[in-house]
Amino acid sequence: MASSPTKHSFAAPDGAELVWYELGEGRPVLLLHGLFSDADTNWIRFGHTAEIAGRGFRVITPDLRAHGRSAKPHDPSSYPPDVLADDGLALIRHLGLTDYDLGGYSLGGRTSARMVIMGAAPRRLIISGMGLPGMLNVGRRAEHFRRILTGLGTHERGSPEWLAEAFLKTTKGDPQALLPLLGSFVDSTEAELRRITMPTLVLAGVDDRDNGPAGELADLLPDGRVAGIPGNHMSAVTKPEFGRAIADFLAA
Repeated sequence: MASSPTKHSFAAPDGAELVWYELGEGRPVLLLHGLFSDADTNWIRFGHTAEIAGRGFRVITPDLRAHGRSAKPHDPSSYPPDVLADDGLALIRHLGLTDYDLGGYSLGGRTSARMVIMGAAPRRLIISGMGLPGMLNVGRRAEHFRRILTGLGTHERGSPEWLAEAFLKTTKGDPQALLPLLGSFVDSTEAELRRITMPTLVLAGVDDRDNGPAGELADLLPDGRVAGIPGNHMSAVTKPEFGRAIADFLAA
């Protein structure tokens, strides 16, 4: 097995070039990163990709539109409702995946659920860094990030907004691409979530309050189960327990 992921790209239906990384061989698992982040920051850098690949999986981690090395268009027309879910479904078609697992962290977890609602059929699903309020009402968090992006350089040192801006700088995020992306987020309904019937791991840091209680989301899902790991919304994804919990779930 290669020691580091290999980089690939394809054209989304609207022509935007989207990048993804692969590591390992075996059953495919597609994992999506969070807002302001990228595949390297959420999945590769802290060893989660290697942990999961080492358990016999082909790990596929894209850079979402407006993030990482994928296209970052500034035109609002490039961000219709559910564009990230549409991109994910296009990648599944491009790779010819028919028997696979799917998951994501924070925005990536919510996008994974939207993909299932829109027709994706993974054998297993991972929704991490996400709670029920974050699924039902995307506007609250979108507005939080809109304030961050429109007030860059003005946030009080140490505030959640300041910390998010500092994180954005580390990932070299493009505010002019991320702002229109916020308008593409779509609420899910409880009825839609109840139709997610595959085994689903709802995974969150024990101190993560950003998107509401993970347990409420797990309880709503027909085959949901909740797991906690150390950390809050920013730090949980850096812990080895994060990748280990996902690998254990997938390998069970």
